[in-house]
Amino acid sequence: MKQDVIIVGGGLAGLSAAVYLHRQGRKVLVLEASERAGGRIKTDSHDGFLLDRGFQVLLTAYPETKALLNYNALNLKKMLPGATVLYDGGSFEIADPLRRPSAALATLFAPVGTLKDKLNTLWLKNKLQKLTIKEIFEQPEQTTSKQLEDYGFSPKMIQRFYAPFLSGIFLENELNTSRRMFDFVMKMFSDGDVAVPALGMEEIPKQLVAMLPEGSIQYNTKVVSIDGNTVTTADGNVVETNQILLATTANNLTQQFFPKQKMTSHQVTNIYFVANETPTKKAVVILNASTKKKWVNNLTVMSNVSNAYAPKGKVLISVSYNGITTVDDATLAENIKQELKQWYGQKVTSWKMLKAYRIEYALPSQESVRNEIDASEIKISDSLFICGDHLLNGSINAALKTGRLAAELMKL
Repeated sequence: MKQDVIIVGGGLAGLSAAVYLHRQGRKVLVLEASERAGGRIKTDSHDGFLLDRGFQVLLTAYPETKALLNYNALNLKKMLPGATVLYDGGSFEIADPLRRPSAALATLFAPVGTLKDKLNTLWLKNKLQKLTIKEIFEQPEQTTSKQLEDYGFSPKMIQRFYAPFLSGIFLENELNTSRRMFDFVMKMFSDGDVAVPALGMEEIPKQLVAMLPEGSIQYNTKVVSIDGNTVTTADGNVVETNQILLATTANNLTQQFFPKQKMTSHQVTNIYFVANETPTKKAVVILNASTKKKWVNNLTVMSNVSNAYAPKGKVLISVSYNGITTVDDATLAENIKQELKQWYGQKVTSWKMLKAYRIEYALPSQESVRNEIDASEIKISDSLFICGDHLLNGSINAALKTGRLAAELMKL
């Protein structure tokens, strides 16, 4: 039987398109290669713990998530604005005093930079809140590293806060990511909250799946080729359809039809530990700004953010390392614990590694990013379309936006 619309890939971009197409009255079939939808946003249940595949958060100010998702149903758990920073002499708290007044004094006296740096951060927040997202993405591009210097931040402020903070967001240590992305992310942090659904990040794609009619997604179905109005799956099944939407990450299949797409990406290793005692009682990201850091970029006690992430009486700690390490899990766990001993002492020796995720495609590279795209770059032909965050920028917002734009263009 001929299908109406086939969407190749059940990540956020594909699900977004499916939902918007369904609202148009179209009949959609999503072909997903894995056992469940969500793409790069997955949450695994492991011995009573909830493990997101990679440390991920939802920025509630994203325009596309505000338009499409039901935040109340997600039961969002907010993280504290700001961060705890580990450095060679100890640790300190830094936060926006307007959003977290209790940390105002600690931030004022934090050994992170000069008073000018701290005032400059407030000035930047105010500047970005006044800019529209469109204006931010129309700015000239240069690296985030250079932009931080141009904003007047001291080397100490960059080294002790912005570098570890942003490298955890962009998943690259040199801060070669476009300044547009830096400004956009900082605006989103200022305009809204940082949160995770109480039951893990996969609740986001689960909510989108629930918006579709039953049977709209066919799992464990990998598409290997597209020819005109037909798709061929790995098991040899050939399906004819009116329209096809490519909604996978950038890969060899999508490159056949969109040769100028961005293929490079950033990698991350995400390690989970279980502990009996928490290293902090705060629901806050902890940044490693040590000049000797090697194995830990940042860590978060996920059970502090949402107690559903761990069984009662247990603590779940997420640690991120940018890139893919070649050492085995046992060595990796030991290296991480040794690095954290200078701040947390012998208590880290009792931490037990639960699981390590080596994520080859965590984010598309973002040396050049945008927030608008010409229709001709989404519509490859009358029957073939493409979407995905790699077309714009590496964010949940961009994934949902390209799905929506594709759906709008696919109207018959």
